[in-house]
Amino acid sequence: MCGIAGLLVGDTRRGDAIGDLARSMADTLTHRGPDAAGSWVDESRTVAFGHRRLSVVDLTPAGSQPMTSRDGRWTICYNGELYNTEALRAMVGLPTSGYRGHSDTEVLVELVAARGVEFAVREAIGMFAFAMWDSRERQLWLGRDRFGEKPLYIAQAPGLVAFASEIRAVRALPGVDTSIDEVALHDLVKYGYVVGERSILRGVRRVAPGSILCFGSDLTAGSAIRYWSPHEASVESHSRAPLSNSELLDLLADVVESRMVADVPLGAFLSGGIDSSLVVALMSKVSSSPVKTFTIGFGNRDYDESIFAKRVAAHLGTDHHEWILGDADVLSVIPKLPSIYDEPFADSSQIPTFLVSQLTRQHVTVALSGDGGDELFGGYERYKAIARYESLFGRIPSSIGRGTGRVLKSRSIDEWNRSFGRLPRRVLPGAIRHRSGERIHKLAHMLESYSVPSAYDQLMSANVDPTSFLVNPALRFDRVRTAGPNDPLSYAMLHDTTVYLPDDILTKVDRASMANSLEVRVPLLDPRVFDAAWRIPRKDLIVSGDGKLPLRNALKTFLPDDLVDRPKKGFGVPMAEWLRGPLRQWGDELLDPVAMNDGGLLVGSVVLERWDAHQAGSADFSVELWPILMFQSWLNEWN
Repeated sequence: MCGIAGLLVGDTRRGDAIGDLARSMADTLTHRGPDAAGSWVDESRTVAFGHRRLSVVDLTPAGSQPMTSRDGRWTICYNGELYNTEALRAMVGLPTSGYRGHSDTEVLVELVAARGVEFAVREAIGMFAFAMWDSRERQLWLGRDRFGEKPLYIAQAPGLVAFASEIRAVRALPGVDTSIDEVALHDLVKYGYVVGERSILRGVRRVAPGSILCFGSDLTAGSAIRYWSPHEASVESHSRAPLSNSELLDLLADVVESRMVADVPLGAFLSGGIDSSLVVALMSKVSSSPVKTFTIGFGNRDYDESIFAKRVAAHLGTDHHEWILGDADVLSVIPKLPSIYDEPFADSSQIPTFLVSQLTRQHVTVALSGDGGDELFGGYERYKAIARYESLFGRIPSSIGRGTGRVLKSRSIDEWNRSFGRLPRRVLPGAIRHRSGERIHKLAHMLESYSVPSAYDQLMSANVDPTSFLVNPALRFDRVRTAGPNDPLSYAMLHDTTVYLPDDILTKVDRASMANSLEVRVPLLDPRVFDAAWRIPRKDLIVSGDGKLPLRNALKTFLPDDLVDRPKKGFGVPMAEWLRGPLRQWGDELLDPVAMNDGGLLVGSVVLERWDAHQAGSADFSVELWPILMFQSWLNEWN
């Protein structure tokens, strides 16, 4: 894995300074590539690339970047790994002696030289973000992998276009608008992450997954080329016959084995869940030595799956490492979060993800993870809810549904929480009492919406009323997507593949791992696995309340049923307890009402009202408060 950065300028008056600027941009990304640094300036002195390298494949100087094609036309600055390198090498048509080394970077740039950028990205299987300069046509090409595993940001300012793996490398460039994008802030407060091509800064945006962009030497951009779309790919796959169980298992084994190519030590994250256990089982099948596996746990058993990970590891015979976290471990990470995630990010599992990456990097340089299985094979609990939504609410007249929703919302979240809080625990179990007011308001919004997209948007919302926290609620942006499949389950799974997966899950894993100079590979996010998953009838994914049935069946080839057929827990953390305990002082200092009001973005009185109620124990507002805390912490760090 690597960190990439560079810029294209409109004139040559910057002289040699453009190279120095590209190098300084790349040096902000040293954590992504601690092993080597490289830079390149075009002879026109209008384009420059900077590169930080984490050496994984071809550790020799022959794999160094930036790299120019044999014909001298194309120069690449690349972050990622390709898993079908030999197939791509055959497409290039060069004899083995024609290559200077065996890196995938060289294969990619030579494929582009031979067949063009669009052909290359359509054929490449892997995770990547790249910049390529075409010296003949005087064009800068930027591209990103299908699912959005690797990040790529663009900043435009008068006289320049810049790109980088993270915002930190472009935010200090002259002329870049670093004011807060209030639509992005709304999304952060509502979902816990920034959505789509926006970033938290107005002057910086993201390249969309599955897309390539081209900038001319005059700094103008052509239309983005979407070379892969989950929706289009799912339609094509859904029309084809499903694979048999044995065919699916063979495909998964081939995909996992292709992710194990590395010239450095390699291991895997192991949570004990279906996806990571299956990945480790398939690794163990082809590995000549015990696979190194890594997990973390908590003293709080409600959130601890390390015992299951240990049992899976013992059954598969892995070289297992675990770390049971204490309060001191959590506190040590909190001050680092703004720097680790680069822009405000508020999935609370970001903390254990960083810590398991830290543990893993002490032993290996590359790790495989099980991410993507839920989105492709129907694993989330919310999929069961949305699958029932249409049949349930289809029996209720819309007027009754909307009226009921208005009645439920007539009482505030706080009022509902207080009412339920007065009931004895023997009458109302803790699982129902937990966040009762928020649950009722979310149900009310679903009743009022009366459509699958709107209902699912409510299920995905961390905050049912984000505008109450914002000074400028008029900027509210409707993220409800109406296009997509008709059946609720397919809609939800494709929505998550398009939005939740790249903007939350993969962002979390990329930043947490790269902050530790660890490369994480995600075998289940292979276009062939996506195709296989969408060839399966939706009714065969969730059976008798259990999701991911095809993966469960595959895993039973390796593990006993009792380690496979158990409820999904997820990578949750006891955030509500932490905010009332070891993180309380940190939160008190961040939620200073004067600072919040002076910022002109947040309504300090509303935030403090929620904070006080949470501290009093009358309600659990940890999910709503975490995005605010992350934003304020990020502001303090970067201002």
